[in-house]
Amino acid sequence: MKKQLIRESNLQSFCQGDQLYLQPGFILSPGALDKARDLGIKIVRDNADCNSDGIVSQSQQKAISEAPSSASPAGHEFIMPRQSLLGFGCLNQGIERLKALNCKKVLVVTDAVLNKTGLVSSVTDRFVAQGIDAVIYDGTLPNPTTANVSEGLAMLNRHQCDTVVSLGGGSPHDCAKAIALLATNGGEIKDYEGVDKSTNPCLPLVAINTTAGTASEMTRFCIITNEQTHIKMAIVDQNVTPAIAINDPELMLGMPAGLTAATGMDALTHAIEAFLSANASPVTDAVASKAIKLVAQYLPRAVKDGTDRKAREQMAYAQYMAGMAFNSSGLGYVHAMAHQLGGKYGLPHGICNAILLPHVMTYNLPVSAEKLSDVARYLGCDVYGLGAQEAAVLGIKEVCRLLLEVGVPASLTEQGVKVEDIPEMAINALKDACAATNPRQGTQAEIEQIFKNAL
Repeated sequence: MKKQLIRESNLQSFCQGDQLYLQPGFILSPGALDKARDLGIKIVRDNADCNSDGIVSQSQQKAISEAPSSASPAGHEFIMPRQSLLGFGCLNQGIERLKALNCKKVLVVTDAVLNKTGLVSSVTDRFVAQGIDAVIYDGTLPNPTTANVSEGLAMLNRHQCDTVVSLGGGSPHDCAKAIALLATNGGEIKDYEGVDKSTNPCLPLVAINTTAGTASEMTRFCIITNEQTHIKMAIVDQNVTPAIAINDPELMLGMPAGLTAATGMDALTHAIEAFLSANASPVTDAVASKAIKLVAQYLPRAVKDGTDRKAREQMAYAQYMAGMAFNSSGLGYVHAMAHQLGGKYGLPHGICNAILLPHVMTYNLPVSAEKLSDVARYLGCDVYGLGAQEAAVLGIKEVCRLLLEVGVPASLTEQGVKVEDIPEMAINALKDACAATNPRQGTQAEIEQIFKNAL
């Protein structure tokens, strides 16, 4: 008997009005069952393979699991910090964990803006109270450079620091990762561009996050701009994963609306690209889908009122789960292309992602309609009665609507991008490590067209 799997994305095609007839051989996934219940669909069962809830039996699950699959033959790898702390007040607990590392002197990698606000000193004062000396490097640029890494490493060596603490958003985290990696592996950071090029674990690294966000505080990704080539290098290495990741929303309450919107759209891009990735798994799909739901619900609230504690906390969880997803599954063309814009023009990463996201989703539509229809539902779209293609388009439109709601620029032209630079950026985007897991592999001409569509 031919088996037919009914999942969330294709549920509607099996329904007749408000009823779903489970014929012999039909297998209803748990997610599809939840969706049917949410929509008030009556399930009529005529299938010995299903239990009273319409769920496939264990023996049938085994048969399906043994069927040929397009999943990666090498399986999936999940890399996380040893400890992750989330929620209001967790910074105090994090400092206790830092003390437990028996460190004597830490290099705090941050940026000048955070240092001037007094946030950095408010944290380092707590270090000193615990008997931990702190040296501050606040030269990190919004797109950290090879020079930033060299300066920070020189300061670390000069003061004989034994631990690195990053304090801020993705830029300080990435800079700190590169510094900590070179401290134990030597050479230059360009030597480690690519996947798992290092030999030794980095110096002990603790990441204190202040945005929601890049999720760099918990990932194996490190993006550094090569000042000579103006290309963002992607260092994807398990040895740069922080030992401790701290997400205390108390530190995020002061983020201005523009930064909240840009970093929030970065988190949404992480979640959607991880969900669509060619290397996605049930684990990454689970956390990515929840992240999409949380961003759709809470990002507008956080942008409207930065003191909304509920929204700030939920966005902290959303960006962290998005990081969990892409840290395993990888990303796609949005990030591969955004890296070129950041390297060439010094543009904010979150803004580049936000502008490119609907265009890359449209490009992926021919091969990812079913998953994009799921994305539409996670975004809160009413897709009842729609086919996968129609629902997917509705989801892309919802992303565009969300961009407008949170005030993110709509085009690359507004950011000063020049059409004559597109061919070079397209070539480099295809070389970027993030491009490998995009669900639809393209040509230089196709990438150029995506850039042009976003102008």
